[in-house]
Amino acid sequence: MVLNIKNLTGGYSKEPVIHDISLDIKRGEIIGLIGLNGAGKSTTIKHILGLLRPHSGSIKVMERTLEDDVEAYRRHLGYIPETPILYEELTLKEHINMTAMAYGLTPEQVEERKGPLLKRFRLDDKEDIFPSHFSKGMKQKVMLICAFIAEPDLYIIDEPFLGLDPLGIESLIELMISEREENRSILMSTHILSTAERYCDRYIIIDKGRKIADGNLEELRALTHLPNGTLDDVYIKLTGGNHHE
Repeated sequence: MVLNIKNLTGGYSKEPVIHDISLDIKRGEIIGLIGLNGAGKSTTIKHILGLLRPHSGSIKVMERTLEDDVEAYRRHLGYIPETPILYEELTLKEHINMTAMAYGLTPEQVEERKGPLLKRFRLDDKEDIFPSHFSKGMKQKVMLICAFIAEPDLYIIDEPFLGLDPLGIESLIELMISEREENRSILMSTHILSTAERYCDRYIIIDKGRKIADGNLEELRALTHLPNGTLDDVYIKLTGGNHHE
Protein backbone atom coordinates (compact mmCIF):
# COMPACT_ATOMS: atom_id res chain seq x y z
CA MET A 1 0.00 0.00 0.00
CA VAL A 2 1.48 3.36 -1.03
CA LEU A 3 -0.79 5.49 1.19
CA ASN A 4 -2.94 4.44 4.10
CA ILE A 5 -5.02 6.95 6.06
CA LYS A 6 -7.12 5.80 9.00
CA ASN A 7 -9.74 7.93 10.73
CA LEU A 8 -7.95 11.21 10.04
CA THR A 9 -9.39 14.25 11.80
CA GLY A 10 -7.53 17.55 11.62
CA GLY A 11 -7.23 21.13 10.50
CA TYR A 12 -5.43 24.39 11.14
CA SER A 13 -6.67 25.01 14.68
CA LYS A 14 -8.49 23.23 17.49
CA GLU A 15 -11.64 23.23 15.34
CA PRO A 16 -11.27 20.35 12.83
CA VAL A 17 -11.77 20.91 9.10
CA ILE A 18 -11.73 17.24 8.11
CA HIS A 19 -13.43 14.46 10.04
CA ASP A 20 -12.71 10.74 10.28
CA ILE A 21 -11.30 10.32 6.76
CA SER A 22 -9.97 6.89 5.80
CA LEU A 23 -8.55 5.97 2.40
CA ASP A 24 -5.98 3.75 0.70
CA ILE A 25 -3.96 4.18 -2.47
CA LYS A 26 -2.38 1.12 -4.01
CA ARG A 27 0.61 0.94 -6.32
CA GLY A 28 -0.09 1.94 -9.91
CA GLU A 29 -3.30 3.93 -9.30
CA ILE A 30 -4.34 7.40 -10.45
CA ILE A 31 -6.84 8.68 -7.88
CA GLY A 32 -9.02 11.76 -8.33
CA LEU A 33 -9.62 13.74 -5.13
CA ILE A 34 -12.87 15.59 -5.84
CA GLY A 35 -14.67 18.30 -3.90
CA LEU A 36 -15.67 21.94 -3.73
CA ASN A 37 -13.22 24.61 -2.63
CA GLY A 38 -13.37 24.43 1.15
CA ALA A 39 -14.46 20.78 1.18
CA GLY A 40 -11.22 19.66 2.83
CA LYS A 41 -9.05 18.53 -0.10
CA SER A 42 -6.15 20.88 0.59
CA THR A 43 -6.30 20.18 4.31
CA THR A 44 -6.12 16.45 3.62
CA ILE A 45 -3.14 16.97 1.29
CA LYS A 46 -1.30 19.12 3.85
CA HIS A 47 -1.73 16.40 6.44
CA ILE A 48 -0.30 13.79 4.04
CA LEU A 49 2.69 16.07 3.35
CA GLY A 50 3.27 16.55 7.08
CA LEU A 51 2.58 20.28 6.99
CA LEU A 52 -0.26 19.80 9.49
CA ARG A 53 -0.39 17.40 12.43
CA PRO A 54 -3.55 15.30 12.86
CA HIS A 55 -5.89 15.82 15.78
CA SER A 56 -6.42 12.07 15.61
CA GLY A 57 -5.93 9.18 13.22
CA SER A 58 -2.88 7.95 11.34
CA ILE A 59 -1.14 8.43 7.98
CA LYS A 60 1.33 5.96 6.51
CA VAL A 61 3.29 6.31 3.27
CA MET A 62 4.93 3.04 2.19
CA GLU A 63 4.08 1.63 5.64
CA ARG A 64 6.03 4.43 7.35
CA THR A 65 4.69 7.31 9.44
CA LEU A 66 6.18 10.79 9.57
CA GLU A 67 7.28 10.09 13.13
CA ASP A 68 9.21 6.99 12.05
CA ASP A 69 11.58 8.91 9.78
CA VAL A 70 10.76 12.37 8.42
CA GLU A 71 13.26 12.35 5.53
CA ALA A 72 12.47 8.81 4.40
CA TYR A 73 8.72 9.52 4.59
CA ARG A 74 8.97 12.64 2.44
CA ARG A 75 11.28 11.08 -0.14
CA HIS A 76 8.45 8.76 -1.11
CA LEU A 77 6.34 11.83 -2.01
CA GLY A 78 6.40 14.30 -4.88
CA TYR A 79 4.20 17.39 -4.56
CA ILE A 80 3.06 19.84 -7.23
CA PRO A 81 1.06 22.72 -5.70
CA GLU A 82 -1.68 24.62 -7.50
CA THR A 83 0.46 27.79 -7.60
CA PRO A 84 4.10 27.38 -8.68
CA ILE A 85 6.65 28.08 -5.94
CA LEU A 86 10.05 28.90 -7.45
CA TYR A 87 13.20 30.74 -6.43
CA GLU A 88 13.75 33.79 -8.60
CA GLU A 89 17.53 33.64 -8.10
CA LEU A 90 17.83 30.05 -9.37
CA THR A 91 17.78 28.96 -13.01
CA LEU A 92 15.72 26.01 -14.24
CA LYS A 93 18.88 23.84 -14.12
CA GLU A 94 19.55 24.92 -10.54
CA HIS A 95 15.97 24.08 -9.53
CA ILE A 96 16.47 20.59 -10.94
CA ASN A 97 19.79 20.17 -9.13
CA MET A 98 18.33 21.39 -5.84
CA THR A 99 15.51 18.84 -6.15
CA ALA A 100 18.04 16.13 -6.95
CA MET A 101 19.96 16.93 -3.75
CA ALA A 102 16.76 16.79 -1.68
CA TYR A 103 15.93 13.32 -3.03
CA GLY A 104 19.48 11.99 -2.98
CA LEU A 105 19.76 11.53 -6.75
CA THR A 106 23.16 10.97 -8.33
CA PRO A 107 24.40 13.26 -11.14
CA GLU A 108 24.06 10.28 -13.49
CA GLN A 109 20.37 9.83 -12.52
CA VAL A 110 19.72 13.55 -13.07
CA GLU A 111 21.29 13.50 -16.53
CA GLU A 112 19.38 10.38 -17.51
CA ARG A 113 15.99 11.64 -16.34
CA LYS A 114 15.98 15.36 -17.06
CA GLY A 115 16.43 15.24 -20.85
CA PRO A 116 13.14 13.45 -21.63
CA LEU A 117 11.24 15.66 -19.14
CA LEU A 118 12.65 18.90 -20.53
CA LYS A 119 11.84 17.77 -24.05
CA ARG A 120 8.33 16.63 -23.12
CA PHE A 121 7.49 20.05 -21.68
CA ARG A 122 9.45 21.93 -24.38
CA LEU A 123 11.89 23.56 -21.95
CA ASP A 124 15.03 21.81 -23.22
CA ASP A 125 16.52 25.12 -24.42
CA LYS A 126 15.71 27.02 -21.22
CA GLU A 127 17.88 25.38 -18.55
CA ASP A 128 19.87 28.57 -17.93
CA ILE A 129 16.82 30.86 -17.73
CA PHE A 130 15.53 32.39 -14.48
CA PRO A 131 11.84 31.92 -13.53
CA SER A 132 11.15 35.66 -13.73
CA HIS A 133 11.29 35.24 -17.51
CA PHE A 134 8.78 32.37 -17.52
CA SER A 135 5.02 32.51 -18.04
CA LYS A 136 2.75 30.96 -15.39
CA GLY A 137 2.39 27.85 -17.53
CA MET A 138 6.16 27.52 -17.91
CA LYS A 139 6.59 27.91 -14.14
CA GLN A 140 4.08 25.12 -13.63
CA LYS A 141 6.09 22.94 -16.02
CA VAL A 142 9.23 23.59 -13.93
CA MET A 143 7.34 22.31 -10.88
CA LEU A 144 6.25 19.23 -12.81
CA ILE A 145 9.78 18.50 -14.04
CA CYS A 146 11.20 18.83 -10.51
CA ALA A 147 8.56 16.47 -9.09
CA PHE A 148 8.75 13.83 -11.82
CA ILE A 149 12.55 13.74 -11.95
CA ALA A 150 12.51 12.35 -8.40
CA GLU A 151 10.35 9.36 -9.41
CA PRO A 152 8.69 9.04 -5.97
CA ASP A 153 6.23 6.29 -5.10
CA LEU A 154 3.36 8.79 -4.72
CA TYR A 155 2.76 12.04 -6.58
CA ILE A 156 0.36 14.53 -5.03
CA ILE A 157 -0.80 17.03 -7.63
CA ASP A 158 -3.09 19.93 -6.72
CA GLU A 159 -5.12 21.23 -9.70
CA PRO A 160 -2.50 20.03 -12.22
CA PHE A 161 -4.09 21.46 -15.36
CA LEU A 162 -4.41 25.10 -14.26
CA GLY A 163 -2.13 27.37 -16.25
CA LEU A 164 -1.10 24.69 -18.74
CA ASP A 165 -1.76 25.04 -22.47
CA PRO A 166 -3.45 22.12 -24.29
CA LEU A 167 -0.10 20.60 -25.31
CA GLY A 168 1.13 20.89 -21.72
CA ILE A 169 -2.01 19.15 -20.44
CA GLU A 170 -1.58 16.34 -22.96
CA SER A 171 2.10 15.97 -22.03
CA LEU A 172 1.22 15.79 -18.33
CA ILE A 173 -1.50 13.19 -18.91
CA GLU A 174 0.89 11.04 -20.98
CA LEU A 175 3.49 11.31 -18.21
CA MET A 176 0.98 10.36 -15.52
CA ILE A 177 -0.08 7.29 -17.49
CA SER A 178 3.59 6.38 -18.02
CA GLU A 179 4.26 6.65 -14.28
CA ARG A 180 1.23 4.48 -13.54
CA GLU A 181 2.67 1.84 -15.88
CA GLU A 182 5.87 2.01 -13.81
CA ASN A 183 3.75 1.12 -10.75
CA ARG A 184 3.88 4.60 -9.25
CA SER A 185 0.75 6.24 -7.87
CA ILE A 186 -0.87 9.66 -8.23
CA LEU A 187 -3.33 11.52 -6.02
CA MET A 188 -4.76 14.33 -8.13
CA SER A 189 -6.99 17.06 -6.76
CA THR A 190 -8.95 18.63 -9.63
CA HIS A 191 -12.11 20.50 -10.55
CA ILE A 192 -11.91 19.41 -14.21
CA LEU A 193 -14.07 16.34 -13.81
CA SER A 194 -14.35 15.53 -17.51
CA THR A 195 -10.57 15.03 -17.68
CA ALA A 196 -10.48 13.13 -14.37
CA GLU A 197 -13.20 10.83 -15.71
CA ARG A 198 -11.01 9.85 -18.66
CA TYR A 199 -7.82 9.02 -16.77
CA CYS A 200 -8.46 8.28 -13.09
CA ASP A 201 -8.85 4.71 -11.88
CA ARG A 202 -10.82 5.72 -8.81
CA TYR A 203 -12.38 8.78 -7.18
CA ILE A 204 -12.47 9.94 -3.58
CA ILE A 205 -15.18 12.54 -3.04
CA ILE A 206 -14.97 14.87 -0.05
CA ASP A 207 -17.81 17.14 1.01
CA LYS A 208 -17.92 19.38 4.08
CA GLY A 209 -14.80 17.78 5.49
CA ARG A 210 -15.97 14.18 5.21
CA LYS A 211 -15.37 11.43 2.68
CA ILE A 212 -18.74 10.65 1.13
CA ALA A 213 -17.72 8.24 -1.64
CA ASP A 214 -14.76 6.17 -2.82
CA GLY A 215 -14.81 4.01 -5.94
CA ASN A 216 -14.44 3.77 -9.69
CA LEU A 217 -17.01 5.33 -12.00
CA GLU A 218 -19.09 2.17 -12.29
CA GLU A 219 -19.24 1.85 -8.51
CA LEU A 220 -20.22 5.49 -8.11
CA ARG A 221 -22.89 5.11 -10.80
CA ALA A 222 -24.33 2.15 -8.89
CA LEU A 223 -24.21 4.10 -5.63
CA THR A 224 -26.15 7.02 -7.14
CA HIS A 225 -28.45 4.92 -9.38
CA LEU A 226 -27.16 6.73 -12.46
CA PRO A 227 -26.19 3.85 -14.81
CA ASN A 228 -25.09 6.19 -17.60
CA GLY A 229 -24.08 9.17 -15.49
CA THR A 230 -20.91 11.18 -16.05
CA LEU A 231 -18.60 11.97 -13.15
CA ASP A 232 -20.22 15.42 -13.06
CA ASP A 233 -23.67 13.82 -12.76
CA VAL A 234 -22.52 11.48 -10.00
CA TYR A 235 -20.80 14.28 -8.10
CA ILE A 236 -23.86 16.53 -8.19
CA LYS A 237 -26.10 13.68 -7.02
CA LEU A 238 -23.78 12.77 -4.14
CA THR A 239 -23.37 16.34 -2.91
CA GLY A 240 -27.04 17.21 -3.12
CA GLY A 241 -26.77 19.53 -6.08
CA ASN A 242 -23.62 21.43 -5.14
CA HIS A 243 -21.82 22.08 -8.43
CA HIS A 244 -18.05 21.86 -8.39
CA GLU A 245 -16.23 25.13 -8.97
